[in-house]
Amino acid sequence: MVVSIQFQAKPSLQHTNSLQKDQRAFLLLQLSRLESESAAAAAIGDLVQAARAILKALDCERRLSTTGPQVLQLIKPRS
Repeated sequence: MVVSIQFQAKPSLQHTNSLQKDQRAFLLLQLSRLESESAAAAAIGDLVQAARAILKALDCERRLSTTGPQVLQLIKPRS
């Protein structure tokens, strides 16, 4: 009988940092686009579209705040 065990390799820290930087850059670009979109919609009087863009921008800001290292995970509790 032969048993085969496969382990899934964890992504390297460098790879994870690269993905976080890419995600952060994407969110910043999307945030900038949404702010411009909301300003343009408000300028022409389309308040519904402006409000939608603002809500999407707020969601991007929320997601942007969760990218990067999480401080609470870095702090070790005292025993």
